[in-house]
Amino acid sequence: MTAPADLSVAGDPQAAEAGRARFDELIAADSRVEPRDWMPEAYRKTLIRQISQHAHSEIIGMQPESNWITRAPSLKRKAILMAKVQDEAGHGLYLYSAAQTLGISRDEMMAQLIEGRARYSSIFNYPTPTWADMGAIGWLVDGAAICNQVPLCRASYGPYGRAMVRICKEESFHQRQGFEILLELMQGTEAQRQMAQDAVDRWYWPSLMMFGPPDEQSPNSAQSMAWNIKRFSNDDLRQRFVGMLVPQAEVLGVTLPDPNLAWNEAEQRYDMSEIDWTEFEEVLAGRGPANAERLRRRREAHDEGAWVREAAAEYARKQAEQSAAA
Repeated sequence: MTAPADLSVAGDPQAAEAGRARFDELIAADSRVEPRDWMPEAYRKTLIRQISQHAHSEIIGMQPESNWITRAPSLKRKAILMAKVQDEAGHGLYLYSAAQTLGISRDEMMAQLIEGRARYSSIFNYPTPTWADMGAIGWLVDGAAICNQVPLCRASYGPYGRAMVRICKEESFHQRQGFEILLELMQGTEAQRQMAQDAVDRWYWPSLMMFGPPDEQSPNSAQSMAWNIKRFSNDDLRQRFVGMLVPQAEVLGVTLPDPNLAWNEAEQRYDMSEIDWTEFEEVLAGRGPANAERLRRRREAHDEGAWVREAAAEYARKQAEQSAAA
């Protein structure tokens, strides 16, 4: 694991000053900061918070969909959904690995998650009572993720940006899968159409909350944008997302559940109803419909997998001994 770059120049003001100048040059030139480069401690901590939260979201996000693998309506649907859940596990792996280059261990990140000290995306604390939820999650949740994550492919921290390239390619398939599920339901029976519309009604507002609080209430966005970690503000990303949804909703034949949603020609943006930020804060604080269940299942999975981790560590130890003796 690469040590935090700040520590390599501890007690050496000249080296730290040179490191700071080089860091500023990289950011100004829109270049990449790599693990062995000097970086401000605040930059490192911001990245650890953001990347680990992203990784936790991928791992927790497997739960609401994995519940439907055995209940999917056909073998084809089961196989597709299983592949999607496997993709999400891989995304978590890429992101935990990227965070580790910043000097934090995977064990520490996992402890923060299962102890409730780390956050993950609030969207995954909602239940999935019908098959149509698999479509709504793909279209809305993965669609929001794409809007948010494609700009992260250009994030100033190299390992994060490179991980995001593959993640975004796979997320685009997930979004199309969800769209196709809803499209098929909307071309089915009246009961199927109602099930699809109900799922869209329930997931639309939480998906808009995924971009975070309004810009004036987002404490980290401005600095993250100054460091080229983020490229767009929360509200700008939300507008981009809604602009993507409107024509797609017309194709699907679903109604977006916002009576005030309308294009504002003068301001070249969509007017929309106010988001229920009280609900957002409640879910974020751990009081959402499925918060307790999500963490309980994550703790159980972690405990049940202890023997696998122990076996892998013992195998690695024996391999190292054999290599040293050779």
